[in-house]
Amino acid sequence: MAFVDSLVAQLLRCQVDLWEIQARLQAETDREALHDLRIQLRRLRSLLRPLRQHACIAPLYAAAAELGRLTTPWRDLEVLITHLQSQGLRHASAVREAALQSAYATLRDGQVLAPLLALLDNTPATLRNAAQQGQLPGSKKRIRAYLHKQRKQLQVALADSQSDRHRLRLLTKRVRYSNEMYARWSIESAASMAALKVVQATLGDWHDLYQWGQRASREADLQPLQAYWQLRANQALAAVDVPLHHLARRLAKPH
Repeated sequence: MAFVDSLVAQLLRCQVDLWEIQARLQAETDREALHDLRIQLRRLRSLLRPLRQHACIAPLYAAAAELGRLTTPWRDLEVLITHLQSQGLRHASAVREAALQSAYATLRDGQVLAPLLALLDNTPATLRNAAQQGQLPGSKKRIRAYLHKQRKQLQVALADSQSDRHRLRLLTKRVRYSNEMYARWSIESAASMAALKVVQATLGDWHDLYQWGQRASREADLQPLQAYWQLRANQALAAVDVPLHHLARRLAKPH
């Protein structure tokens, strides 16, 4: 039951963090709450992903994934507005502020988070029952096999110079967060984890600029910025080559 105890402890920590974020959203204390919500969702999904095929895990994983999909455009909009404000483009940011405030209002009413929090209430007992009945074959061996598989997928992508950068960003995040959530059984060194973090941040900068360029092609008031964002995106993409090579070398080394 040691594995289940560890898993339940992680779930309870996620639940407490989500309660705290919900309180911040409802109190409107800061504009980092949505960002922190998405981090917690990513952490929760990383914890559940190796076990998502089990009946007692699947509903919680699906709920976290759905909330992640729902909040993605809201966070993208939040980041864009912050950038526009930093550039002194007050009209462009103000035009989009109403949509962002509507998203905040949706989160504040509690109905969006309620299903996930309810599942987090019920899942620990369900997990323990499943484990007692031998229906949850979770173990160090199973988790480490998953972590090795994720690392191999990333290594293959890193070895291919034509790899899609969007996919590389996703694979990097998966490897990093999975090893963080299963730190007890992590297969990555501190140096590899640091390299993963650098690549994720660098690809994240590129991703934002790329997304803004795509929006500018559809939204007339952003079109004057399209060429600038495209230039910055190309620069960011070029800048990621060194961190990617460094990460590939780190992953090739034993823990």
